[in-house]
Amino acid sequence: MADSKTQLTPLFSNSILNRIERMRLSPLRRLTNRSRGEHLAGKGGSSTDFADYRDYAAGDDMRYVDWNIFARLRRPYIKQFLHEEEMHVVIVVDASTSMMFDDKLLRARQLAAAFGIMGLLNVERVSVYAQHQQEGAAWMLPPGSGRPRIQQLLSFLENLGGGGSIPIEQAIQTTLRFHRGRGIAILLSDFLTFSDLTRSMNMLFSSGLEVWGLQILADSEISPSLEGDMRFVDSETGETLDITNAGELLGLYQQHRDWHEDTLHQQCRSRNGRFASISSSQTLEQILFDVLSRKGWVLR
Repeated sequence: MADSKTQLTPLFSNSILNRIERMRLSPLRRLTNRSRGEHLAGKGGSSTDFADYRDYAAGDDMRYVDWNIFARLRRPYIKQFLHEEEMHVVIVVDASTSMMFDDKLLRARQLAAAFGIMGLLNVERVSVYAQHQQEGAAWMLPPGSGRPRIQQLLSFLENLGGGGSIPIEQAIQTTLRFHRGRGIAILLSDFLTFSDLTRSMNMLFSSGLEVWGLQILADSEISPSLEGDMRFVDSETGETLDITNAGELLGLYQQHRDWHEDTLHQQCRSRNGRFASISSSQTLEQILFDVLSRKGWVLR
């Protein structure tokens, strides 16, 4: 666990980090890699390839408690084994220009770090792919596993800036050119694209990845307040649109936003995945420990 005297990352406090370290991802399907055994949703394994320890959680197999550690620390820890536990956690972070206001990109980076830490501490192979157009900036953290990988994950996300107009579907296709392995694909994006995501979602599903779509929107995008004549400017393309009496368009906008959210939900769920839409004004604690915990995305 993190030392309370030293702030490990500016992305969140050590107290939040300590809670994240006791959580794990909860895939809807039992996932198996071709060259590995079956992922047992955070439970121990029978392989002799010991990988790491994690905190005991209700429902864990008592056979994998390390009783020597329990005798010393009076706290149960579960032994984990690489063979059964390996699952790929692929995190795609939308860092395009449309994410660069009202803490949208910050929430995406925080959530990517949280999901990544859960995966790494549960002996899963974690990789991160960023969607931006920063010249010379790193855009990919290759697959890795284990506790020593956490600092690399945090450093990558702490230094992740934003910019550009790469659509989310292009980011997905780029990710799949580099990724191999079954598991979960977590998409952190506002999903503000003009394209149909059906093909991209099919590609993820066909690659053996359970699709988790987490839409992050600003309050001004969820419930905009507009009056009079206005000029809209696309933050990514620079295109403009002049509107007379913008208030009349709010009803149409809400209808389209609801339709878009329902479509994303159906695209994820029809591929045995998950979807949720959140506001960037919600704190990381609210999103992780309340919303996603209640929805069953993560286990505590």
